[in-house]
Amino acid sequence: MSDERATAVPDHPMIRAAIRLGCRAPSVHNTQPWRWVFDGTRLHLFRDHDRQLTAADPHARQAVISCGAALHHVRTAFAAKGWRTDTLRLPDPTRPELLATLEFQPWPDPPMGVFRRADAITRRYTDRLPMAEPIGWGSVRLALDDLVSPHEVTLDVLDEDARERLSVASEQSAALRRYDMDYQGELHWWSGHPSTPEGVPPSALVSASEQARVGVARAFPKPGPSARRGELRDHARLVVLTATEETPPTWLHTGEALSAVLLECTASGMSSCALTHITELTAGRRLLSSLIGHPGIPQVVIRIGTAPDDQQPPPTPRRSLAEILTVQ
Repeated sequence: MSDERATAVPDHPMIRAAIRLGCRAPSVHNTQPWRWVFDGTRLHLFRDHDRQLTAADPHARQAVISCGAALHHVRTAFAAKGWRTDTLRLPDPTRPELLATLEFQPWPDPPMGVFRRADAITRRYTDRLPMAEPIGWGSVRLALDDLVSPHEVTLDVLDEDARERLSVASEQSAALRRYDMDYQGELHWWSGHPSTPEGVPPSALVSASEQARVGVARAFPKPGPSARRGELRDHARLVVLTATEETPPTWLHTGEALSAVLLECTASGMSSCALTHITELTAGRRLLSSLIGHPGIPQVVIRIGTAPDDQQPPPTPRRSLAEILTVQ
């Protein structure tokens, strides 16, 4: 049986299908900073250095978190097709760009939650508009705690009175970056352009009035006047993924936990929006540390709520499989 497991691997069409689903994962500015190599028996995840945001993400923390989200998406896609992926994270100290290596075993009976989250991959999107309160939050929150715990991060739910302080921190973050020409250059390069396979398209951006009703949001270029969702002010829950260390393995685990949270929320009928602009700056991290009330290093803020309409925006673009997957 052990020899049979060692030689069992998904066929190439399944590899391609899983990678295609996995690359629906969110990434900072939709940079998609990943590439995959299948060597015939194992699947390797690499970070693409050319897609790092040198101004907003000089240490590649957000890039590795993005790759972690893609890793969890891919593992979820394989699990739903009956394959367990044994994952070795950062397996080679001499190759820091190699983030993970996956080996395969047949898995005929994965937990039912795997199928729910795999089905949610194509429906998940980043909702930057104001949201209503999440419905059924109590039970979902318990499920999220269970999903993030294997990744050695905590899911901290902020009190409602933290919203105003976090909104002020978000505005201060934008103000500090307003005259940073390198940062602004990156932001405009990666957003607001239609018909490209990467970046944040105009359809995924919000107007000034919509952002004012959200409060906690990255200041992307504005697409023009719009007042979607009427006069609704944001009532999304604000949660923080908090780690105990600041290392690439921690960042990778944070991305995996982020993916699990976003997919579970989508499967439960909720909308979500992951935010990293506040944790880019020291002042924002200090504020978040004071709000969560325990030692730790805040990594990602997530807004979780309910979209009050049924109009899902078109999917954000993704690069072709030929650009990100090499099959040897």
